[in-house]
Amino acid sequence: MTFDHAARRERLAGLLPAHEVQALLVTSPENVRYLTGLASSNAAVLVRADGSALLATDNRYIDVARDLDVPAVEASDVAGALAAPGTGIEAASMSVATYRRLGEGLVPLGPVVEVLRTVKDDAELALLRTACELTDQAFADVAERIAPGMTERDLARLLENRMTELGADRPAFDTIVAAGENGAIPHHAPTTRELRAGDLVTMDFGARHRGYHADMTRTVSLGPPAGWQRELYDLVAEAQRAGRHAVVPGAPVGDVDAAARSVIAGAGHAEHFRHGLGHGVGLQIHEEPFLGPSRTGRLEDRVPITVEPGVYLPGRGGVRIEDTLVTREGGPELFTRTTKELLVL
Repeated sequence: MTFDHAARRERLAGLLPAHEVQALLVTSPENVRYLTGLASSNAAVLVRADGSALLATDNRYIDVARDLDVPAVEASDVAGALAAPGTGIEAASMSVATYRRLGEGLVPLGPVVEVLRTVKDDAELALLRTACELTDQAFADVAERIAPGMTERDLARLLENRMTELGADRPAFDTIVAAGENGAIPHHAPTTRELRAGDLVTMDFGARHRGYHADMTRTVSLGPPAGWQRELYDLVAEAQRAGRHAVVPGAPVGDVDAAARSVIAGAGHAEHFRHGLGHGVGLQIHEEPFLGPSRTGRLEDRVPITVEPGVYLPGRGGVRIEDTLVTREGGPELFTRTTKELLVL
């Protein structure tokens, strides 16, 4: 599977005059990979408004870099090798120390490449689709093994190991497993707390495939759920469905968030939904666009995002349901396909 990195650099070059710079020094590892194909921990690429570019990396990666479609030079100080007065820099990526060291005349810019990355091409969507398939299959293989007595950490390891056994590069992020009262903590880190009959168990996990990240959350019940647990699950499922149905090209991201949030608020749980509805996924697990009450902008076609409402009741537990999907004309394409019916194990 190949990417047209030169075309990506050309699109970036066309944006630079609007930012009043004639070149952009790209230092974010994900953005360097997006523009050149080089995956490394120490590289930078200078893209000029005329469409030309120069890549810098150290001796660990230079041989790979010289096989790419962009001129490459070897340097240990990759930013210093390319920086010049009047050059734009990625303010979110470059450290203050590096900015000061390189001297005056650099122009800090916001997320220029990140905005380009929001709309995915066919090759990117194929990789992301595979990452989601690995995630779905790992859950299917592990779900039948979930039982009282195993710990949150045991279950997290099972999911992560199964994803890599199926062919994932590695987990897309640190797996979340939250049982019982821990389900009230949206980003709970798995502990030695044992799963018990009567628990709701929330699992937030995903596979990374060739650099592209999947993200899925499912909440299951260990044994028949109590009435309040069923009601909470049904509420979150309704909110998640409303959020998915609001995902269309052109939709304001704040409106998509509101479609799900209003369902939860209408049931009296506004204060128990404490995070944004979702985020973009791709070369990063969290990337543009972000869906939340104060977020601005509109969805475009072919943008992978998550829709992940949750309700968290302190001291009792919580429910979150999350899918990765892609905006499409006529309705979103669902990439994570695991059932959203409440599984009683």
